[in-house]
Amino acid sequence: MILIVDDRPENILPLKKILELHNFKTDTAGSGEEALKKVLKTTYSVIILDVQMPGMDGFEVAEAIAGFGKARDTPIIFLSAVNKEKKFITRGYTSGGIDYLTKPVDPDILLLKVKTFYRLFEQQQELKAIQESLRQEIDTRKHAQEELAARADELRFILESLPQIAFTIRTDGKIEYVNKHWFQYSPDAATFPETHPDDRSYDLWKEHFKNNFEFSVETRLKQLGSGLYRYFLLKIIPVLQNGTVVRWVGTFTDIHQQKMANEVLEHKVEVRTKELTDKNSELETTNHELQQFAWVVSHDLKEPLRKIQTFSHLIKDKYLTGNDEAISYLNRSISSSARMSRLISDLLDYSRLSVTAHFQPTDLNALVEELLADFDETIREKRGSIRKDHLPVVETIPSQIRQVFQNLISNALKFSRPEIAPVIDICYETIGEKDVDGPALPGGPYCRITIADNGIGFDEKFLDRIFVIFQRLNNMNAYEGTGIGLAIAKKIMDKHNGLISARSIENQGSEFVLVLPFSQEHVLAPIKTDN
Repeated sequence: MILIVDDRPENILPLKKILELHNFKTDTAGSGEEALKKVLKTTYSVIILDVQMPGMDGFEVAEAIAGFGKARDTPIIFLSAVNKEKKFITRGYTSGGIDYLTKPVDPDILLLKVKTFYRLFEQQQELKAIQESLRQEIDTRKHAQEELAARADELRFILESLPQIAFTIRTDGKIEYVNKHWFQYSPDAATFPETHPDDRSYDLWKEHFKNNFEFSVETRLKQLGSGLYRYFLLKIIPVLQNGTVVRWVGTFTDIHQQKMANEVLEHKVEVRTKELTDKNSELETTNHELQQFAWVVSHDLKEPLRKIQTFSHLIKDKYLTGNDEAISYLNRSISSSARMSRLISDLLDYSRLSVTAHFQPTDLNALVEELLADFDETIREKRGSIRKDHLPVVETIPSQIRQVFQNLISNALKFSRPEIAPVIDICYETIGEKDVDGPALPGGPYCRITIADNGIGFDEKFLDRIFVIFQRLNNMNAYEGTGIGLAIAKKIMDKHNGLISARSIENQGSEFVLVLPFSQEHVLAPIKTDN
């Protein structure tokens, strides 16, 4: 913007029109005092100043402007119609003016001078802005260098205090600084310690250096004094400033003792593993022999028992007719031999559970239907009734899970109350966790099957005993059994990564709960169990 200062409006108007016709913005002042007030508030590119004015003349205004830092460099063009002598022109230049024109003024000449001074002023302002920007940049860089130097000193202090071999690397890959431990493995600060011929740690580091990646590797360094190699963990990380790598910091951490201990431990583990493998092989052989032995013993033990039962029946029927006391003794012998035969069979079944078997999808609904068909005669004799939900397909060992259901349904029929028809209820629901009391969850990973009856029940204080082999809670004369059935069921459920538990009230019935995972691949660790 251009400021025109003149006490006569008729002089201001033509200058204002000429300048505005050439796209210059203008401002006007009718006195020196008004001009100074405007200069204090506004920056002007050129000031056209009349010399002869009442109050402050043009020279005094120019001197005042020259003393004001903000407007000091503003070009001032004096215009005068009266003061044309050399002394006035000289005073105009000495008071701060950049040109002195006398009236009448050629408008073209004035316009050219205004354009020239305007352009010079704008260039001067741009130059000042550039200089200020450069000054700030220099200050910023100087501050950054000072900060970097301080950090470098701090880093050197830290590295010197470390028990490891520590060093820094410049961005050109040259070693910048090393601490005192370096010289135990290298003769000078410019050479990396010598590594074992079989190690390629430095070659690998070069690849990471090119890509600005953190680097870590185990390596062996040759100690200068002894010539021996020791294991170290080499770690080199980039130091970033404003997202740019400014240096690398590295350490060699002595892990020789740890490495030696690991090697000794690995050797011991290897020896122990071999011993365990050998023992496992021996156990497999022994287990196979025991299975064969169990089969042979089972057959050899059952055969005499069958003969005892057969001949006892013959003696009772053929020779003891009418001898009630002898028949009673012989019936006890026959009953004992039958119980011994069942015990042998149950023990053989229990031993078979250790044999490896494969899981496969099993339709529990079809499996239980087959079992109920097998128990059809017993159910009819006892006038029992069965209610069953539609059971799911679950991943099991079919032969073993069949035995679980067989034992539980058999017990429900066996331990019924006298003169009361047995009622068995088989329910099914899905749950979200391995917990016999877990809340139902549609689509959960576990199924919960409940087998409830209205039989004789038992006191729940004995709950921890019923799944233990040979533990019986009932009179063996009143109820047949060997005390192995529920132990077999417990072992099978454990093998299926499932749970089995029970609830009961004496003389009101029992409820056995089975929890099975649908898939053995997604079995969760047991959270809670009641037994």
